[in-house]
Amino acid sequence: MELRILHVDMDAFYAAVEILDDPALAGKPVIVGGSRVRGVVSSASYEARASGVRSAMPTAQAARLCPAGIFVPPRMERYVEVSRSIMRVFRSFTPLVEPLSLDEAFLDMAGTERLHGSVMEAGRKVKARIREGTGLTASVGVSYCKFVAKLASDLEKPDGFTVIPHADVGRILAPLPVGRLWGVGPKTQARLEGLGLRTIADIREAGERRLVDRLGDLGLHILRLAQGEDDRRVEPAWEARSIGAERTFERDLSATAAMDKELLSLAEDVGTRLRDDASAARTVSVKVRFHDFRTVTRSLTLDCPTDITRELYETACALLRRAWSRGARVRLLGIQAQNLVPAGTGQLTLFDAAGRDRDRRLDSAIDAVRQKLGPDAIVRARSLEGESIRDTGSAGREQRNARRP
Repeated sequence: MELRILHVDMDAFYAAVEILDDPALAGKPVIVGGSRVRGVVSSASYEARASGVRSAMPTAQAARLCPAGIFVPPRMERYVEVSRSIMRVFRSFTPLVEPLSLDEAFLDMAGTERLHGSVMEAGRKVKARIREGTGLTASVGVSYCKFVAKLASDLEKPDGFTVIPHADVGRILAPLPVGRLWGVGPKTQARLEGLGLRTIADIREAGERRLVDRLGDLGLHILRLAQGEDDRRVEPAWEARSIGAERTFERDLSATAAMDKELLSLAEDVGTRLRDDASAARTVSVKVRFHDFRTVTRSLTLDCPTDITRELYETACALLRRAWSRGARVRLLGIQAQNLVPAGTGQLTLFDAAGRDRDRRLDSAIDAVRQKLGPDAIVRARSLEGESIRDTGSAGREQRNARRP
């Protein structure tokens, strides 16, 4: 039960990066999510949160709650760049770093006392080094297990530093709502409240028999967390589990040419980030949200992993063809690269290798120009032509085209 775990969570990360890059936004209600009319809030400054704006909220609702809100479109490449700097700080303190997202991670500080002092001293050093290196603030939770450390980091945001030793866990957790338990979302919270269980103290008092009778294994899991028990280890993860991009449109799309252009833009975003991460995707998924909010995903596992923009794009076109019916209005499109492996993994024929080498040189040249001159410095002709989505036919042809269009 010794204090050994840090949970570090950046404060309003996307919004904070936007303010960092544009100091004129400081002190203002910044909402990252693009258009006021269509879209979802990705992040909000604390000034916007004071009006009730929250992540995952429709931007139209956020605009009603915060009329003075300043809406800015997300810049994932920039957030990934800053995130890498933050992760390097974490790994300078311990190799046992488990990222949960771009802006938060667990650190196991056991055995680092001679280098960094106590876990509390190390936590304060992590905060200071992040601020010095990026100009951003982080909130840190310190405890003996992952769940309690994560809960601690959220108690004093922003720029918080909270320590919860085992001796205090019962007192601190007792009055908190059940929604604070890790993994208890709105549906589970409503179910618990329907049983008269509104606080963590209520969960503990309910006891194992009642919870298991009503909730099965979930009840036992919730009870263990309510008692401050969590024996999961910090598991290092050096590569991103997936890389994706999606876009909500101000007006629904129904023309294949328009969707084609959007898929190419998304494939370029995902491909650039894969190459920057030295990763390749074994699986490519496409997400389609229609005008009535019905959402469909389609995935394809490739014969050979890819980080090539053209292959990502052609695969996405094939998958969209399977998910979309002509004339249907599309509100959102997304591409996700999954099952990531180190770039260069997989076997190719000589013919495939020659074509891929050409594509890879093209991608590298485009990446270099954009890195030097900006993302709009060079544009693929296909994105201007607005080609329609090709009919790739059978699933077998789709997989071959995904690998070698």
